[in-house]
Amino acid sequence: MHNIKFDFNNMLSFNVGEKHGVTTGELQKLSKTIQVAHEHLKKLIDTPLDRINLGLEWTKLPFQDKKDIQEIQSLGEQIARDYKNIIFLGIGGSYLGLKAAQDALCPPYYNEFSALRKGNPKVYFEGNNLDPETISALLLNLQPSETFVVVISKSGETTETKVALETVERWLKQGVGDTYGQQILAITDTESGTLRSKVNQAQAADPLGYRSLPLLHGVGGRYSELNMGLLHLAIIGVKIKEVFAGARAMAQRCAAESIYENPAYMYAVLQTILYKHKNKSIAIMMPFSEGLKATADWYAQLLAESLGKKYARDVSADQQGLETWSPNKNKIVNVGRTPVACRGTNDLHSIQQNNVEGENNKTVTFMRVENFSSDVKLPPGDDLLAGRSYSELIKLAQEATEWALVKEQRPNCTIIIPKVTPYTWGELIFFFEMATAFEGELLNVNAFDQPGVESYKNYMYYKLDKPGISKDLAEEIEKHPVEKKTEFVL
Repeated sequence: MHNIKFDFNNMLSFNVGEKHGVTTGELQKLSKTIQVAHEHLKKLIDTPLDRINLGLEWTKLPFQDKKDIQEIQSLGEQIARDYKNIIFLGIGGSYLGLKAAQDALCPPYYNEFSALRKGNPKVYFEGNNLDPETISALLLNLQPSETFVVVISKSGETTETKVALETVERWLKQGVGDTYGQQILAITDTESGTLRSKVNQAQAADPLGYRSLPLLHGVGGRYSELNMGLLHLAIIGVKIKEVFAGARAMAQRCAAESIYENPAYMYAVLQTILYKHKNKSIAIMMPFSEGLKATADWYAQLLAESLGKKYARDVSADQQGLETWSPNKNKIVNVGRTPVACRGTNDLHSIQQNNVEGENNKTVTFMRVENFSSDVKLPPGDDLLAGRSYSELIKLAQEATEWALVKEQRPNCTIIIPKVTPYTWGELIFFFEMATAFEGELLNVNAFDQPGVESYKNYMYYKLDKPGISKDLAEEIEKHPVEKKTEFVL
């Protein structure tokens, strides 16, 4: 099996100069920090309670029980046979992970042409925004009797997904009657939350209604594609075991302590040095593949939500050595690289101008596909493009983009993908997850929480008069109004 490779030549000083590139001396200087970070991460991964309590259970997802995975595969294939349309409701990783998988592993224009779907249903994503026009258009043009709904939410309280579910429930009930719950499956917490309560109540009334699959404890949304995304993979015709094989292969590579054997560690270390010491605070993710653009979008969430943190991490341990992490309110760090997802060659005509000639405060990560599933060759003739294939031209364009950046001393690196398959995509997902976790160790922040996301939610809950809003939270909102002066609105 051909594995993905990580080419970091253009992150190093011999290509982009010492001011903007990493030297071997700088790598060596960080060796003790790397060792400590590796030992800490390994200890957490090897300790089940720490994995679950701190949010690292995703590291074990590629090793799930084969029987459980086969049951999900069979369930997804059954749903795909029975329905023409599937609506997935979810936000954050519960949307971006699925969209990344679908765009990478399904043919382009999957929904538009039945031949490309090979008998599988059309798939739509909702519950990821509060724009009334998208869900209105979708429900107006689908038939309830032909549609199955999968809702993904740990608590059931996230506003975007909650209101989408209530809207779709009403639409189904009006269309198919009281058995509408048989066309809904929830992927949610196994024990608590309003969605779990809804599932339990519905199944008490109708055992065939509101089936469910578990969101595993210790797996945050942005790290959960290999948990909550499995049913979706089965529905679109992907063999889950092939994705897991790739993820396991990468997990084994990422167990090595040496950064010269561990591609995720090397990625994290290089990015950290360039961010902390060379002012590279913007992370450009540029796949040269239309199908991998959504994977770049998923990575943007992974990086921003994991590492964009106000406070340093305070680590404490009990007598058994089990850890507790809390924000150190006395140490404000405001760290985290800013991700920008784009793609080649489209964005070579826009953002690449800034990459090459704008402020030198970025690193660029390319995703390069060596072999595409199909190709188009131009007709022969006298033109310089005559007889060339699209795959040849897009690889040349990526090579040319590298050269243009190196010429201007702009650090960049390339993830080389032999071919986009379930196996290599599984590798890719795990690589980015482990790289992000290790970067969190190097920055000493909690890469598995997202307190900043709660701010807008709390404000909305306060304005909606949600019961249970704490007095302290209400006072904080009241003390920090956004002042709007009419003279400053043109």
